[in-house]
Amino acid sequence: MRERELAHWVVAKGQEKGAKLIEAFLLKHKSFSVQVHHGKIESIKQAQEAGLGIRVIIEGRMGYAYTSQLDTAPVEEALSQAIANANKTAADECNILPEPADQLPKIDIYDPLIEKTPVEEKIELAKAIEEAAFNYDRRVARSEQAAYEDTVYQVAIVNSRGIDVSYQGSFCGGSVSVVAEENGDTQTGYGMDFVLNFAALKPEAIGREAGEEAVAMLGARKVSTQRVPIVMSPRVAAQFLGVLVPALSGEAVQKGRSLLAGKLGEAVAAKDITLIDDGTLPQGINSSPVDGEGVPSGKTVLIEDGVLKSYLHNTYSAAKDGTRSTGNASRPSYRGTPEIGPSNIFLEAGRASREELLQDISQGFYITEVLGMHTANPISGDFSVGAAGLWIEKGELAYPVRGVAVAANILELFQGVEAVGNDLRFYLGYGTPTLRFRPLPVSGE
Repeated sequence: MRERELAHWVVAKGQEKGAKLIEAFLLKHKSFSVQVHHGKIESIKQAQEAGLGIRVIIEGRMGYAYTSQLDTAPVEEALSQAIANANKTAADECNILPEPADQLPKIDIYDPLIEKTPVEEKIELAKAIEEAAFNYDRRVARSEQAAYEDTVYQVAIVNSRGIDVSYQGSFCGGSVSVVAEENGDTQTGYGMDFVLNFAALKPEAIGREAGEEAVAMLGARKVSTQRVPIVMSPRVAAQFLGVLVPALSGEAVQKGRSLLAGKLGEAVAAKDITLIDDGTLPQGINSSPVDGEGVPSGKTVLIEDGVLKSYLHNTYSAAKDGTRSTGNASRPSYRGTPEIGPSNIFLEAGRASREELLQDISQGFYITEVLGMHTANPISGDFSVGAAGLWIEKGELAYPVRGVAVAANILELFQGVEAVGNDLRFYLGYGTPTLRFRPLPVSGE
């Protein structure tokens, strides 16, 4: 039985067993990765996985079960388990399934070239990334690791309310971490990029970025504790955006775990900040025609000109708030029920170049790396992280700095944005341009 037919069979069988509301979520994916070190292959990994998740709702009680065996006997066993699980849970009127949409967005997220390209070419691509880093500067002395990886996946979602969708997608990427050495000093640099189309992956750019970052940090020093304007590279700004995003979950708001609870319609960031989540973004790594429940993907303006406009919702959280799903049911695996997560979330680009953001700063700090971001508190928004980058003097990048710390609150940080760059860049599903912030305390010597 083919996968989509199996999903229909599950839904019909579940209804026979008394589950009026039932959903089958089928996911198949295969991945490939190669890691090289100084031109030699360290590892090659290929993996395939497939599975089916079954969600039933019986008189408001939800049950879930899954199986990785796509034959009728184990699937029927998982169905019976889902029904049994539903009988043990509490009823909740917000446990519902979405209805089918009249129309789904048409987006191109599958590149057959990713599957067709021979392994040998992918290995050469990983080597080319590493070689580009070495070629950047003779001081790039060694590589910690260079890699190429890709994923191809297929999704099918069928439910008893009429949703019947399937699609396939793919993406690929590369990365490298290198060490530069000079006069006994060693500094690291990192480059990375992920794209939907194989031909769009540029190994030279990835390697050059890592080499440039490592060399730029040679001779890094400490600075005294002071309060100065802060400028963040897109990669660092994306990491701070990652601290803010959980607060935009409708579920987090409902459970009292969001610092944005009760702030709809209020200014929560600087006027130059507009934050968008777009599941249909062209070339977006996380773009798809539907979310993990079959709700059409779309564009949601979360913060507009600094004002909080919306939260992210799946069907459950939307029902609880009396609103509509934003198409943000997140489902990276068949092993779990739909959660809430962003698709392609990004800060809208401004008009200023990086040079223009720096030009009137007499003393400041351009941050290119942060350490300890995992310690940031997503509920309170407080953070204290180590930072490294380049010191700004008279509007120019003057010398590298390491061994300092920056501490603040994530809302206060985004409320203090003074200017937004025009260089929007995505790191997987998070995108930001260079950002300039009003003075913050930098803890040094």
